[in-house]
Amino acid sequence: VLFLRLYFCSCFFNYENKNIPSSTYGIPFYLQYLAHWPEYFIVAEAPGGELMGYIMGKAEGSVAREEWHGHVTALSVAPEFRRLGLAAKLMELLEEISERKGGFFVDLFVRVSNQVAVNMYKQLGYSVYRTVIEYYSASNNEPDEDAYDMRKALSRDLDKKSIIPLPHPVRPEDIE
Repeated sequence: VLFLRLYFCSCFFNYENKNIPSSTYGIPFYLQYLAHWPEYFIVAEAPGGELMGYIMGKAEGSVAREEWHGHVTALSVAPEFRRLGLAAKLMELLEEISERKGGFFVDLFVRVSNQVAVNMYKQLGYSVYRTVIEYYSASNNEPDEDAYDMRKALSRDLDKKSIIPLPHPVRPEDIE
């Protein structure tokens, strides 16, 4: 049994699972998302209330340029709940919200080295739109890491223009 619901501010203090969102970003970052895009912040809980995973995102872009879209900011599933289809379900919910908001596509950024995630997203219908050079800042004297900007067209993008791959990589400052 699985419970899916919107995330609330009190969730930051209720979960003892090490997979809590505040371990990835600071609490002010999450609160900003909750304030602006609460419908894009969904948690999955086990019957006992244990956090299984969460997804957070937002709607952004320009309608006039056919770039209005849903964006996946974070998707996380606790290790003990992986390979159960939970990430796919959370992605499906975010895509449905983006469809209802009239988005042309859903996008996300993923480390080029994270082939498990890249393959999962491909299985969910996403394709690499472009490579973003040095998108992820490194620590401990490691080099910065490139990201894939992956996209999935929604029904509003009849000609699938939003997912035609760019022929060259871009830099983070070139992303709108």
